[in-house]
Amino acid sequence: MLNTYFTAAAPVRALAAAWLKKLGPGLITGAADDDPSGIATYSQAGAQFGLQMLWTILFTYPLMVGIQIVSAKIGRVSGKGLAGNIREHFPAWMVRTIVALLLIANTINIAADVSAMGEAMTLIAGGSPRWYAALFGLISLLLQVLIPYSSYVRFLKWLTLALLAYVATVFTVHVPWMQVAAATALPHLKWSSGYVTTMVAVFGTTISPYLFFWQASQEVEELQACPHSQPLREVPAQARANFHRIKVDTMVGMGFSNLVAFFIILTSAVTLHMHGIDVIETSAQAAAALRPLAGDFAFALFSAGIIGTGMLAVPVLAGSAAYAVAGAFQWQKGLEKKASQARGFYSVIALSTMAGIALGFTSINPIMALYWSAVINGVISVPIMVVMMLMAGRPAIMGRFVIGRRLQVLGWGATAAMALAVLAMFWMMGQ
Repeated sequence: MLNTYFTAAAPVRALAAAWLKKLGPGLITGAADDDPSGIATYSQAGAQFGLQMLWTILFTYPLMVGIQIVSAKIGRVSGKGLAGNIREHFPAWMVRTIVALLLIANTINIAADVSAMGEAMTLIAGGSPRWYAALFGLISLLLQVLIPYSSYVRFLKWLTLALLAYVATVFTVHVPWMQVAAATALPHLKWSSGYVTTMVAVFGTTISPYLFFWQASQEVEELQACPHSQPLREVPAQARANFHRIKVDTMVGMGFSNLVAFFIILTSAVTLHMHGIDVIETSAQAAAALRPLAGDFAFALFSAGIIGTGMLAVPVLAGSAAYAVAGAFQWQKGLEKKASQARGFYSVIALSTMAGIALGFTSINPIMALYWSAVINGVISVPIMVVMMLMAGRPAIMGRFVIGRRLQVLGWGATAAMALAVLAMFWMMGQ
């Protein structure tokens, strides 16, 4: 009987293993988008406006998929990351400006994330949030430096399961599902300053520049990790299988990311908003506010998720900055390389992570720091997306694999949505 069970289960396990192999850069990129600072943004959206922000997650999903597939294809087809391609085909000042702003924004984001992880650990176990933050940051740094990419990527894949805590949390509270469906499918727009600002924050959190650089660079890492693989411009026969993998990987990864964001907004809406709590500044504050409303189990899930997602997001933030800087200056780069083989690359990872930890020990207001990080991300995302779309349509970069009409519509649609978001942000700042 037991043998029959295992024999019957073998095809299922084989199918699951095959699917898991297809998931990598896209899954990790999507999961890293729900970092502790993103959790704070989604929590605030739900707390302040209830169910009225749920539609934004449905709206941004196809745009997010489109622009991330574009970044992945650029990496896989050309065999180079975004910064390397920008350096070769655009003015030097452009790539240096973009990379400098990305490095600043990512470092501030790292500071916000490790601080949130420290605060979450303090809520669970007591102690000093600053020292917990330093410990988490150092662990993340050592994992990136000491473990090769082929092993480290498996660790990152498993960390994505931490996001399921936010899905589970919803099922510990009462949810009016009919109202949720209506609010998701039929947007109820408010043209107030607070509503537009929060909508811009959600867009900016969902579509971020560091995700573009990370996914393109991870495609290059995957390429270099396989001895039989080459850039698709040189081996067109490998294109069909790789494009299918990229599509599946990205759709699943971004779907997972947006599903989790949806549940965070929903949890905050049906607990915090319904009880009159409409101001949430940090993810740890959201977890603490849940405790008296949804119970200890929901609180524990939410808090543990902050730590898990932070451990996933910090290496993505530091790594994407390192790939960008190394690509801009033609340094040796790659998480598969030893530190002695790519000193500049690993130095950027170390400096951005340590600077992020150090910011937590200063008097800098983390909320204001995160705000300005979002401003920088919003400003640089539009020109980066424009450049990406131009590169994806250039035969000099993509060869015969310039993107088709569907990806052009999604990519330029995402670019237009972000441009409108940035204009709205500046308009609000000027009021």
